[in-house]
Amino acid sequence: MNQSLKISLTIPVLIGLAWLLTGCSAYFNQPTRTQSARLGEETAITAELRKLPTPHEKIVAAVYKFRDQTGQYKHTETGSGFSTAVSQGTTNILLKALEESGWFVPIERENIANLLNERQFINQSVAHYKAGEKLPPLLFAGVILEGGIVSYDANTITGGAGLRFFGTGGSSQYRQDRVTVYLRAVATKSGKILKTVYTSKTILSQAIDAGTFRYVSFKRLLEVETGYATNEPAQMAVTEAIEKAVKALILEGIQDNLWTADEQAAEKTQKMLAEYNQEKTAMSQTDLHGARNTVEPSRLTIQPYASVWQYHGDMPTRGIRTGYGLTADVYLSSSFGIQINGSVGTLASDQKFSCPVSTLQANLVYRSLPFRRITPLVYVGAGVIAYRMGTSPVDVGGKRYASLSGGVGAEYTLNQLMGIRTTVDYQQPMTDILDGVAAGSHNDYYLRGSVGLSFHLGRSVRRSVPIHQ
Repeated sequence: MNQSLKISLTIPVLIGLAWLLTGCSAYFNQPTRTQSARLGEETAITAELRKLPTPHEKIVAAVYKFRDQTGQYKHTETGSGFSTAVSQGTTNILLKALEESGWFVPIERENIANLLNERQFINQSVAHYKAGEKLPPLLFAGVILEGGIVSYDANTITGGAGLRFFGTGGSSQYRQDRVTVYLRAVATKSGKILKTVYTSKTILSQAIDAGTFRYVSFKRLLEVETGYATNEPAQMAVTEAIEKAVKALILEGIQDNLWTADEQAAEKTQKMLAEYNQEKTAMSQTDLHGARNTVEPSRLTIQPYASVWQYHGDMPTRGIRTGYGLTADVYLSSSFGIQINGSVGTLASDQKFSCPVSTLQANLVYRSLPFRRITPLVYVGAGVIAYRMGTSPVDVGGKRYASLSGGVGAEYTLNQLMGIRTTVDYQQPMTDILDGVAAGSHNDYYLRGSVGLSFHLGRSVRRSVPIHQ
């Protein structure tokens, strides 16, 4: 085996090993033979339903129809098929969830005609052989449960990533759908709607593949491919959303004194209600894509930082030097602010050119996610760059040049007082003689990357509109 073939085979092998080490469990469970029937899987909420406190008295509940109300058809790459996006048998799922909770006595109402016909046959047969003997009356429901699946949103989030180099690489793609369920309890004696809850569940689909396609020698082509795709079952997502709705209905009914838990489970009930209210508070700060608003944005931020400078000019080589600086941001709103940035560094090109400089800039800064722990930053502005004559940052010489700047970054908030910020910016002085040489048609410029701690000195910026799901 020649050297080029060894290298070509090594690359896909390494990619495959890295793939398996990333914890792709679906890759290790590829079906190679038929499988026997098995009991249905349980969701994470099924166990929570079974852990609910026991009721003081079970509720007799009827479900006439709890079905898909969207009419949504299954989404395909070429459009929509004739199969529905979600199950049409969700009444069965709800009845199973009511049983698992231990709070309800579900009674048959969806196919009540079949039940009445069968009872009629039995009564006629009994009356024929045993005079005066009849079936007991049917249970009547104290509560009717209504609602259904009101929304199925496809492709709420889509994306992916990939890398290919000389015919070797891999890619990943994902798609997220969302199903929403409403459930309400209606009093049969008065027709009053006692409580309405709604829940949602995302449905994730993803595909990952890797491979190589290259010539290892003349007229010898190597092609290797591997990958897998997983699709979260829509039925399991619907089941989990319905079970979550049943749990929410029970807990909110306890909280509003619509029904009561057993007195012996009072401590457990209070604990579960506190956890449920905490979850509701968290959801009031969560957007449709599952991101939470967890911090209050600061009005004033001070950031000392260390930086790395790379000079691009008329010299044949580019030097990299370190520097430092201080940034102060004053925010006029939750997202927009004014930034003052002073820095000290060195522009250099190996041994041919080295010049210490000081800069002072005023920028307009924008943080796109001010209420999140991680927020991207974008800033643009103008300033001045000057040669330094000594070690002091303000000991500048006679040469000063105007400059334009722009950059991007990100800030991670550790707590209410401190965070970490990193940025990368482009600095364009309005001159071509920073290095003492005027050549070419473009001015000299330099790139600067920085990282440092940010200190939040004021958090009086408030949301003008509260965020709800």
